[in-house]
Amino acid sequence: MLQRLYDWTISLAARRHAPWALAAVSFAESSVFPIPPDALLVPMCLARRDRCWLLALICTVASVVGGLFGYAIGFFLMETVGAWIISVYGFGDEIAAFQASYQEYGLWMLVIGGLTPFPYKVVTIASGAAHFDILIFVLASVATRGARFFLVAGLLWWFGPTIRDFIERRLKLVAWAFLLALIGGFVAVTYLA
Repeated sequence: MLQRLYDWTISLAARRHAPWALAAVSFAESSVFPIPPDALLVPMCLARRDRCWLLALICTVASVVGGLFGYAIGFFLMETVGAWIISVYGFGDEIAAFQASYQEYGLWMLVIGGLTPFPYKVVTIASGAAHFDILIFVLASVATRGARFFLVAGLLWWFGPTIRDFIERRLKLVAWAFLLALIGGFVAVTYLA
């Protein structure tokens, strides 16, 4: 099943409208959607190695704009929509402590949330709820999201067919590594808050 899903994603990644889907997923992931854009970025870079840098830029811009939407949810709708989204990700009980941590560690929480597979929407919504400085929020988001997506795209561009072959031969291992990285992001932010 995992192989069929991978093959299907690779075939979709080569289509003409795929960058729009990448932008939509990157935007939504920063505010409400559970799947990180890497799930599309990686196969799209593998399918069209010549577009790696453009795809990383699309991910970065859409993610930062989506992060601003998440910030607005936290700033204006924390008691309703924001609280619900945070609780879906299992942080409902800790949101007060998470917000309090922002007074001391806000920038570092943004850095960890922006660079790791931790659900970035939790960080963007918490940033808005804590009324974190929006300029620092935007600059940190551009830096961390850009670093993450350009690193992924750069590695895929640099290693090209070699990395594609590695991923395809060890798809289950790569999927497990991604899952462990996602859990590690949750653990890191949980212990920071």
